[in-house]
Parts: sequence; structure tokens; C-alpha cells
Amino acid sequence: MTLEDRVPKIKQHRKQKANRRLVVYLSLFFILLFLIIYSQSSLSKVSGISVDGNVHVPEEEIIELSEITKETSIWRVDEEKVAEMIQLHKEVSAAEVQRKFPNGVEIRIEEYNRVAYIYESGNYYPVMENGKMLSVLDDEDSLPDDAPLMMNWKNGEMVESFIGELIKLPESIIYSISEIHHTPTDIDQYHITMFMNDGFEVSATVRDFSNKMASYPSIVEQLDPSVKGVINLEVGTFFKPYETTGEEEEETDESDR
Repeated sequence: MTLEDRVPKIKQHRKQKANRRLVVYLSLFFILLFLIIYSQSSLSKVSGISVDGNVHVPEEEIIELSEITKETSIWRVDEEKVAEMIQLHKEVSAAEVQRKFPNGVEIRIEEYNRVAYIYESGNYYPVMENGKMLSVLDDEDSLPDDAPLMMNWKNGEMVESFIGELIKLPESIIYSISEIHHTPTDIDQYHITMFMNDGFEVSATVRDFSNKMASYPSIVEQLDPSVKGVINLEVGTFFKPYETTGEEEEETDESDR
């Protein structure tokens, strides 16, 4: 091929290369122009905040803690910092924040489970799985039914000791309890009486409660579900049906723990 033949092809190749470069530059220019216009306009303001995972904490409280408003630029939402602020709420165990372009924010939280409600003078005080007690419930007309009720607990130190034992149990056992009454006796100031959701009654003591109560499912498996009564976990383990006079006691296979 002669030089005269090659020159037009070289010129054409250079022209195509220049055109491609021009398209790239123009594309970058318009993208940058769009971003500048977007960031300076109302389109970049947060238009919606969604909250998922909350059960007891109102959505409004979560949004208020985030400090995000509809005047906040989506570009100024620091996801990690916002999550840290939300986790300052005493009922929130974890939080995750994500920007959803063009202008939305999604907040997902996890709450500490409530393991009991302390009943006192007509009020209910929630106790969380981390052992902390919350202030009195605002809704006096609502009877809590998502965790056991603790009745007749006057001694603060004893409450703290019992909660420490209760939170060691699996959730399946905790939520199988309906009511936990502090029923001190002359020989045991730590004595408690529990009423279970399956109809059985449990007589136990605060001391070493979690170890003994952990056997509850296996104990119940050995009993006739149609015959209700008291499962005694104080010293050893035995079952007394309600219809007995107190002289007959059916020993379970559980040995002293």
C-alpha cells in the first residue's frame, strides 16, 4: 500500500478517535452539570424516611433521634453517625441506615426484647433482656401480654437478682411463663410461684433459678398434659397434681440439681 493510500485512512482514524473523545467529554460534562443542579435543587432534599423493625419504639422517636428532616440534603446524611445516634435510645440494640437515591432514607432497627413486666401499684414497668428496667408504660388501658408479669416484688435487690437469672434462660422458656409471683416463706425469702401458659404451676426459688428452670421443657414432656398441678423445683424435682391432698407425689425422672 502506498503512502497516498494510507494518509486518508490515518486521517479517518484520527477523526473517529477525536469524535469518541468528544463524546466522552460531553457525557462527563452533562453528568457533572446534572449532579451540580441536583445537589443545589430541592430534588436532593430528603423526601421520605422509612423505619423498619420497631415494635415498641414509635417511628417518630427514631426519626427525631436521626436528626434527619425534609430540609436535609441526601448528600449530608452520614449513615454511620446517624445509626450511632439512634442506638443511644435505651430500647434500641442495633441500627442500620441507608440512603436510597434519589432522595430517600431507610432506617432498620432491632430492639431489646422485653423479658418481663413488673407490676406495682397499678403500673407496669418493662424489663429488657439486657436487665435494664424502663419507665412506666404510658398506656394504662393496655395489659402487656408479650412477656411474663412479675407480681409482689418489693425488694429492689431481689428483683435485680431474679432478672439476672431470668435473662439466662432461652426465650422459649421465658415466654412460656404467664406470671411470676414473689411468695416468700418463713424458711425461704426467695421463694417464687409461677403460672405457666400451658396450665402448670411452678414452685421455685430465685437462687439457682435459671439452672433448674432450664429443665422445664423436659419435665413437662414426662407429664400428662391433661393433669395439671404444681411442679416443685425447690429441692429436687417433683410433681403434685392439683387434685391430690398433698400425700401423693409423682416423682419425675429429674434428679436433684
